[in-house]
Amino acid sequence: MIVNCVAYREGRKLGDINTSEIADYVNKPDCFVWVALSDPEPREFEIFQDVFDLHELAIEDALHGQQRPKVEEYGAALFVFMRVLDIEEDEIREGEVAVFAGPNYVLSVRKHTQQGFAEVRSRCEREPDLLEQGPSFVLYALMDAIVDRYFPMAEAFEEELETIEEQIFTKDAAARTNIERLYQLKRKVMTLKHAVTPLAEATVHLFGGRVPVLCANTQEYYRDVYDHLHRIEMAVDTIRETIITAIQVNLSVVAIDEGEVHKALAAWAAIFAMATILAGIWGMNFEHMPELDWKLGYPLALGLMGVACGGLYYRFRKAGWL
Repeated sequence: MIVNCVAYREGRKLGDINTSEIADYVNKPDCFVWVALSDPEPREFEIFQDVFDLHELAIEDALHGQQRPKVEEYGAALFVFMRVLDIEEDEIREGEVAVFAGPNYVLSVRKHTQQGFAEVRSRCEREPDLLEQGPSFVLYALMDAIVDRYFPMAEAFEEELETIEEQIFTKDAAARTNIERLYQLKRKVMTLKHAVTPLAEATVHLFGGRVPVLCANTQEYYRDVYDHLHRIEMAVDTIRETIITAIQVNLSVVAIDEGEVHKALAAWAAIFAMATILAGIWGMNFEHMPELDWKLGYPLALGLMGVACGGLYYRFRKAGWL
């Protein structure tokens, strides 16, 4: 579905145009056309493939999706594939944005996402001096908007991790629940990492080394995008390492709690073992046992059991086992 099809000249909007008029504008000097598509059908690409001379491999990647974020050169044109992430009901949904950029056109294609880029178009039109750079600035604005949307997600992950960490040392906290939440958070963090890291690696080629001709005058803007990606990547790595540490701490706390239970059980077992030993001695059926003729034998036996068990209880209590 075509969302927008607009012609620009020298950084200023000329107006919305029909697809049949695209060829006229791309052939005019200092003009370029910006087309936005949403979940397009293959037949919709046929029009733009001819008028923009799009490479068939890039079209295949845009239509089929499931690509690693990347930047590819096709002659004087660029093809950029990025991932858009949405959080719905505590789950991450992945969308895709593919951008074709040439000397006189920009074709943005979004799939499986409701996030639009109307604010990006508005931003570009409010800055005609920058938009005069043409498709290169539009490509930067689209990349910058997608990358900036990663920041709130990383911050949300940090806040969720802090909440879980606070519950680890709570006595009534369920250890299994904490570990499950940590693993779920780790999975979401890795999804963000898979969107950020490859894009950061690809963006380097837009401002360093042999820069594509299209980006020759906008290298500093792509450097800014890379800086944002690098910051997010560092935050993601920190969150991931903290999650691993939190899992280990959680397991250690569980082991410590289990050790306390085991010590208490062992202490009580020793106390009852002492009483059992004494009761077993006086319960033996031998005929000649001196204690059997004592009138105070029974209360003395109970007293001795009580003293022995009490002594053990005191020692274990003092040692912190009970």
